Amino acid sequence: MNVTTSREIRLRSRPDGMPGVDAFELAETRLEPLRDGQILVRNSWMSVDPYMRFQMMEQNHYQGWQIGQVIDGVAIGRVVESRSPEWKVGEVVSSLLGWREAYVATVEPSGKRPADRVGLQKLDTMGLPMRDFLGGLGIPGISAYAGMIRVGALKENESVLISGAAGAVGIVACQIAKAMNCRVVGMAGSDEKCAWLRETAGVDETINYRTVKSLNSAVRAAAPDGIDLFFDNVGGDALVAALANMRHFGRLVICGTISQYNVRGKTVGPYNLNLVVPKALRLEGFEIADHLDLRPQFLQDMIRWMKAGKMKFHNTVLEGIENAPGALVGLFKGDNLGKMLVRIGPDD
Repeated sequence: MNVTTSREIRLRSRPDGMPGVDAFELAETRLEPLRDGQILVRNSWMSVDPYMRFQMMEQNHYQGWQIGQVIDGVAIGRVVESRSPEWKVGEVVSSLLGWREAYVATVEPSGKRPADRVGLQKLDTMGLPMRDFLGGLGIPGISAYAGMIRVGALKENESVLISGAAGAVGIVACQIAKAMNCRVVGMAGSDEKCAWLRETAGVDETINYRTVKSLNSAVRAAAPDGIDLFFDNVGGDALVAALANMRHFGRLVICGTISQYNVRGKTVGPYNLNLVVPKALRLEGFEIADHLDLRPQFLQDMIRWMKAGKMKFHNTVLEGIENAPGALVGLFKGDNLGKMLVRIGPDD
């Protein structure tokens, strides 16, 4: 395949509050001919994730994007040209070089691992769709697995509440809990999402947080005996309602606080955090980078559940690199059911 140019998305400005598509710009760049030890990769799928909002800030916990920089993120594609004996044309490649249609990467002999800087690695898809390794079998899936199994110490037959239940992490967390015979209550932002959670993911009760008068009362009605484990992707009012309805010795696992990501000024913590003491609650946040050692067991369990019909994925797909900014903005508006993806190349 002759690929000589690539379109890419660059950061144009830093937003204050909710980002808009005008914070990004589409550009075209020329790809230089390969030298020895280099490969050319054509991306097929790119991931859009909530943490990217932090990357747009000048100062944040992560290494932020610079103005004018090509944006990075997880992507999957194929080698279309190689001048390295260790990388073959047609091999599937995962990298942190998303938000671009194609790229040239320098690869050196095994052991030096220079490609680690951009997360470049060969990916065995096991005959499964590439896109699943950006969603249920990728970082969102292992985040749900680590949060539920290791951090949350999920047990059989517990009562589980999950916020952001129809998101990329949430739908996997719901189905992990159901696979362990738990009673699951899922919070989501539309009747369509709630219906998918009940009818496809097998969630026992759902709460449309946009339509209920009191989230606290809705959680109490859905889980009258209380909650053993709360898996939080949202923060804010969801965390407040969970704290009010936790059982004694309950656990709260904080995976994300997406409701707070675009708040101007300082965010405010839950007013009822004092319930942690009389209820003897354990509240713990986590980052998936600390739990990647779980990947072999995660894949084994996920494939077993998939074969048993206990794990189903859903993707919201936008077509074309030019629509990547809209995909990220849509993520914060709740436009996605399951994983938000952008298809930017061939999927075969």
